[in-house]
Amino acid sequence: MSPSCLLAVLPGPDMTSRVTAFRRAHGLQDAAAVSHVTVKARSGLDADLAWAGAARRVVAAFPPVALGIGGPRLFRNGTALYLQVASPDAVRLHLALLEALQPAQRFGYEGPQMTPHLSVALARRGLDLGALLLEARAAFGDLEQQPLTFTAHEVALMRKPGPGGVYQPVETWPLGKGDS
Repeated sequence: MSPSCLLAVLPGPDMTSRVTAFRRAHGLQDAAAVSHVTVKARSGLDADLAWAGAARRVVAAFPPVALGIGGPRLFRNGTALYLQVASPDAVRLHLALLEALQPAQRFGYEGPQMTPHLSVALARRGLDLGALLLEARAAFGDLEQQPLTFTAHEVALMRKPGPGGVYQPVETWPLGKGDS
């Protein structure tokens, strides 16, 4: 499999440190090692970056994105442990990117039903996400009552070199003033 890309907003250093410490304490090593909130998954984001100009234009025209990071949850399909993210802005940015990029195929979770989230751990053989959720509730329980709110002013282009790799930011694009 070739390299893959996605577009995301990055949480601030405090949240990143908390998630990194939790992951380290539980020996988690997967593609979600760098904390991020995906606004466009990899469908249609080929490694040749032919799509990047159109995506940059959308980002440049879109206002800063307000987000609230809440408590931990598991996806119903069992693929990940994540922190909830409340952000109508992130969903609107996601939809604007889909409209501009028109990927030939989409993942089922793309579109208006997209669930913004910050992955903490991805499912893998031998990892009990249910037990890990209990640990995450202790570590991030404060976010249930008082979500961490912040405004993102840029979108990161993240790249994973291939299977077993980690998505890493390779560049950032500033969000605009909301001309969209």
